[in-house]
Amino acid sequence: MKTGFQQARQPGQSEMQALIGLLNAGHMPQAEATARSMLRQYPQTLMLHNVLGIALESQQKYADAAASYRSAIALEPKIAEIHFNLGVVLGHLGRMDEAIASYRKAISLKPDLAVAYFNLGFALQTLGRYEEAIPSYRKAAAMQPTFYEAHGNLGTVLQKQGKMEDAIASYRKALEIHADPRGYFNLATALRDHGQLEDAVTAYRSALRMQPDYVDAWNNLGEALRDQGNMDEAVKAYQQALSLDAAHAAANYNLAEFLYLAREYAQAIPYFERSQLGDWQERILYCLYKSEQFDAFKARLPQVMGDTHASPFLATLSTHYATNFGVPDPYRFCPRPMEYVFHSRIESLAEQDSALLKALLKDITLTEIAERKQGRLHHGIQSAGNLFKRSEASFKTLAQLIKQQVQAFREHYAGQDCELIEGFPDDIEFTSSWYVKMQKGGHLTSHIHEIGWLSGCVYLAIPKDKQGEHDGSIEFSTDGDEYPRQHDDFPVKVIAPQVGDIVLFPSSLFHRTIPFNSNEERICVAFDIKPKVARIGAAVTMTVAWMAVIFADILEVGVISLRYAV
Repeated sequence: MKTGFQQARQPGQSEMQALIGLLNAGHMPQAEATARSMLRQYPQTLMLHNVLGIALESQQKYADAAASYRSAIALEPKIAEIHFNLGVVLGHLGRMDEAIASYRKAISLKPDLAVAYFNLGFALQTLGRYEEAIPSYRKAAAMQPTFYEAHGNLGTVLQKQGKMEDAIASYRKALEIHADPRGYFNLATALRDHGQLEDAVTAYRSALRMQPDYVDAWNNLGEALRDQGNMDEAVKAYQQALSLDAAHAAANYNLAEFLYLAREYAQAIPYFERSQLGDWQERILYCLYKSEQFDAFKARLPQVMGDTHASPFLATLSTHYATNFGVPDPYRFCPRPMEYVFHSRIESLAEQDSALLKALLKDITLTEIAERKQGRLHHGIQSAGNLFKRSEASFKTLAQLIKQQVQAFREHYAGQDCELIEGFPDDIEFTSSWYVKMQKGGHLTSHIHEIGWLSGCVYLAIPKDKQGEHDGSIEFSTDGDEYPRQHDDFPVKVIAPQVGDIVLFPSSLFHRTIPFNSNEERICVAFDIKPKVARIGAAVTMTVAWMAVIFADILEVGVISLRYAV
């Protein structure tokens, strides 16, 4: 008796040609029905199982497709492309570990299958295993020099790791091979995060020249223009985004924020409502409170609070209202924020002739980092991008030293009954970081860090020539930002920092820099950390408005299906 699938009864050539014709014509339901019918007659035909898998996959019947590919593999386990196709549908099913195993098997059988390296990289990237994804993308790109998707996704992974210069290089390489709107968009996000605002604007405009209806690019162009202080053009970009998609969340939010900062509170509220993005509910409460609609604020506050009590912005509003009207503060984020101001010292910065201090001041002075415009800063400049995502060794060293101080803060307040401590980030990551350089007359007006959790400053240069006791000091209070007051009985705390000092505080706490009149510079590095969005919950997520962040997540290339037929 003949054994083995190759010796079993097989369909005729005309039958197979008819089936493949249905497949190539895109008639997937008919191809599925025909393949199933033929398999009842020829169950040992490898090609029928594979074609059935392709037809099912094309109809998004991924579980059934996986079963068909497994049947083909059972008949012949040494065909790399079928293992690859199995990996594709497992990826669609969210079974990434199994998909990775399938791609690795395909590679072991056919080491020159570039697309398998690409999909392996994508599966690893999906699981957040970025270090493992990098060599897979590099291998795919090396094997197939025109594989621009591999260079693009490599850029995405590098960007998510904070390796901005390498990410920018990868995006540029992808664009050299194949220029497309998405490639320019991704490049722009990395340039913006790296503090290269003018180059980011140019890249966004390149994307828009190729695709004028690219809504995310219009919105992000507006954000980059806003960071440059070009508000007229920023607003035009937001409006263009909304003309293309009136429901675009980020564009609604950004236009609302423009109106909010212009104190056009009544006009801002409908845009926040339409955005449903991030802290939109807190922003509406702010508009109500600043316009002294206290009854409306009081009625809406319990609806917004929820159960998580994890929004610093909402904590600011709740605490101010409670103090203003002499009622209990129901919000548990940090009801007594003044008690959580933590003043410490980084010895390696404070020591005489500190090498680290010299390196930081040199990098801040000489490194090409764009200035981010913001209305609260007077007689000074603020860097754009995320400073601790840059490659300079001085910034990386400072980030590690700050993490040690943040851990000391956590240990100092361990056991305190508030969400600030109970929900403290397990992994300390800087959601934003920037330097501020001030000259004579320099100061920051009172503000909070809405998108933070714990905020801080490290001081690198402090004017010594003081005309007033508190010149250049940092002042904390539960009142600020010209909130409407029924009285003046709000607590105030002033710290006069020295070089090497670090001050950590809840992001919900108002703080400002007191003006100074010395001709010396005042230089500090400021930062925010916060838990992952999942911890914070619905009350507050990422906001797009107050720092240079990537709003629209990088548009990665998806899984590629080879759909191999034998």
